[in-house]
Amino acid sequence: MRINRFLAQQTDLSRRKADELIESGRVIVDRKTAHAGLDVSGREDIIVDGRRLKPKRIVYVTVGLHKPTGYVCSRDGQGSPTVYDLLPEEHQHLEIAGRLDKDSSGLVVLTNNGKLLQELTHPSNDKEKVYLVTTNKYLKDGDIARFASGVDIGDERVSKLEVLPTDNKNVHTVRIHEGRNRQIRRSFEALGYTVKALHRTQLGPYQLESLKPKKHAIL
Repeated sequence: MRINRFLAQQTDLSRRKADELIESGRVIVDRKTAHAGLDVSGREDIIVDGRRLKPKRIVYVTVGLHKPTGYVCSRDGQGSPTVYDLLPEEHQHLEIAGRLDKDSSGLVVLTNNGKLLQELTHPSNDKEKVYLVTTNKYLKDGDIARFASGVDIGDERVSKLEVLPTDNKNVHTVRIHEGRNRQIRRSFEALGYTVKALHRTQLGPYQLESLKPKKHAIL
């Protein structure tokens, strides 16, 4: 965990104030002056303004949120509402694991557990994500197989999707283990389709289930 986040969690300091103390050389970690971006585990000897920090027990919180379209997965929406606008103050410090773009909806997971955050977001962990994808027209014969074998979306490697039909011919379940920028939309566009709606129902072990739009629940 970054030293400024750790200090903010363990003290009454804001993250900005923690940054100021670090920049002015008033934070010592294991007898060395701390620097911005330093990672700590909490087991270090940390001194702030001459006083040894006694770490508090961190209570991990993980929240599932049903994000509607129009909301941004960021703290700064630059004029747009953000997912943090839908959360109470006690959850404002949580970090987002697996973002959705503004035009997408569905499950967003937020947590203060750095290990879980890494597990859900790092590509090497191969966490499955499941979406319902609505297209502007029916898929042509053979295109589901093309998605499975790989579609060229202009990246260094092809994009592979597991696409499954539903009772609605314009809606397909899509399973993916990656998370490249707008990968699903770009994959469908590469075969001549427009994604009208993109809705995430699962991220790793967590599922949206019956959670209503704009609502959140402790996972």
